[in-house]
Amino acid sequence: MTQPPNLTRKLVLEDPQRAPDGAGGYTETWVALGSLWAELKPLSGRLAGDSVSLQKYRITLRASPEGFASRPRPDQRFRDNDRLYRIDAVAENGPDARYLTCFAVAEVST
Repeated sequence: MTQPPNLTRKLVLEDPQRAPDGAGGYTETWVALGSLWAELKPLSGRLAGDSVSLQKYRITLRASPEGFASRPRPDQRFRDNDRLYRIDAVAENGPDARYLTCFAVAEVST
């Protein structure tokens, strides 16, 4: 039997909202949907140019049903104070689907 994840990090799930800018384009703002407790595990990282490092993470949290606002989607992000984690993929974790695994990327200025 595997150990359950250690959900000790409080993350804020944010959703992008677009509004017309009056010049034919749009502006994008991020709206907080709520807080979730998660486990973060670093995966691989790489340098993306001279001043940006991309670090991948596996973020595990309690599952919520499809369509619920509390269920993360790939177009959203997590916020941990000033650190942002862009969600690339979401998958159910384990045979009973009690948890979700989000694969995310954090951009870090070097």
